[in-house]
Amino acid sequence: MSTQYTALSIVAPSAERIVQGLKTLEIRSWRPETLPLKDVVIVENQNFLLQDGDEESGLAVALVDIETVHAWRVDEVEAACASHWAEGYFSWAIANVRPFDQPVQVMAKRKLYLLELDLE
Repeated sequence: MSTQYTALSIVAPSAERIVQGLKTLEIRSWRPETLPLKDVVIVENQNFLLQDGDEESGLAVALVDIETVHAWRVDEVEAACASHWAEGYFSWAIANVRPFDQPVQVMAKRKLYLLELDLE
């Protein structure tokens, strides 16, 4: 039976770094409307989706929880696996990472979106 999940697309190799526990912050220019976000599906895709309506094939790799969001600090570049720091962005704290045994092919979309998945 499939269940509806909230999903977040992340460009490779960042999703893999989340699964490995190397990346504990996701940096975004916007913040979610509600927190915490539980059981968010991380979808790894190859290209930044910049325009509304942009989508491409991706792989669902893990479930995570987003507990808190705060202004991105200069001392958080390493935790975000970022190459540099820039002002005006938000740090999404990634917790409770549960990698999938096998990645699942799904569509990657912008922002937070809904995804039907059968994880049983």
